[in-house]
Amino acid sequence: MSQQINLFNPIFLKQKKIFASLHMAEALGVILAGALALDWYAGQRVDDLERNANAGKAVLAAREQMLVRANAQFAPRPKNPALELELADAQAQLKALHDVDSVLRGGALGNTAGYAEYFRAFSRQDVAGLWLTGVSINGAGNDIGLQGRAMQPTMIPNYIARLTGERVMRGKTFASLDIARPDAQPAAAAAPAAATTAATTAAVPAGPSAAPFVEFSLQSTMPEGAK
Repeated sequence: MSQQINLFNPIFLKQKKIFASLHMAEALGVILAGALALDWYAGQRVDDLERNANAGKAVLAAREQMLVRANAQFAPRPKNPALELELADAQAQLKALHDVDSVLRGGALGNTAGYAEYFRAFSRQDVAGLWLTGVSINGAGNDIGLQGRAMQPTMIPNYIARLTGERVMRGKTFASLDIARPDAQPAAAAAPAAATTAATTAAVPAGPSAAPFVEFSLQSTMPEGAK
């Protein structure tokens, strides 16, 4: 009878080293190269940032110098009291002119356009046998008085109608009309501007010693004491 004895034991086999010294050296070399590359890249980035910062500092310094030169060149000047007084005086004069213009436009001083147009209207309405001996215009033309003479009393109402047709006389009315013949008994009644021809003729009797013309007074307002 035979018996086999197995003398093999795995622990006595040569163990394979996974991390050999060569592999460790290679890994260490790779790590060292990566660290060096990372350090170089970081240094490049730092250099770029420093260059950008230096360029920004240079631009800022240049602008600060420009600001200093501008402040020195355009420094605010002290106020001139004389110029301030002249400015205040000019503003006061301008305000006074505006006030005067407002008063003139408001008509508080009467007719600021003059009375030339009234006299043009009187000259245009020239009636043969009738002439004016006096004209009075007060204020803004609201108070007008005419004195004149006519060869016949019937000419006066026609003259009034033609005169009120003028543009400058539109809207104006006459309150009283007095007609009298010189060197004769004066007419007692005052005929209105719109009186008829017959009534006007009857109010002015002609005597044998009367003048060959009549005198009339035309007023836009009633005389005092006649109201």
